[in-house]
Amino acid sequence: MSGEGSGVSQVPAPTEGAETASETPYAMLGGEAAVRALVERFYDLMDLEPEYAAIRQLHAADLSQARGKLTLFLSGWLGGPSLYIERYGHPMLRRRHLPFAIGLRERDQWMACMTQAMVEQGVAEDLRERLREAFFQTADWMRNRPG
Repeated sequence: MSGEGSGVSQVPAPTEGAETASETPYAMLGGEAAVRALVERFYDLMDLEPEYAAIRQLHAADLSQARGKLTLFLSGWLGGPSLYIERYGHPMLRRRHLPFAIGLRERDQWMACMTQAMVEQGVAEDLRERLREAFFQTADWMRNRPG
């Protein structure tokens, strides 16, 4: 991502090293239905578990828009169809997250919530670790305040 927050180029997608469509994290997860289920569980956990309260507070009361956008974004980021870009244009992740105070606590809660969702959705351990690394780099890039 550039310093202006205009892209995702400085945070590697987990698709690096995939030679064919069947080797992408999108395919390895199980495609659209699996990505949607992962996102649904992620936001369900965020909504239910007190340990994710800091990141939950950053979202609207109704999580349906966030669920939809993350599903579309992850589809392309994981190597599937570029649904987010087709609908909304370039993600500009950092720029879109600048209005929210994101520090270490928020990054770590986001990561813990996504990790729990991946475990509960049965994501294979090797893929889960690969995704955790990519998610961490992206989540860390979203930080806009120290600590």
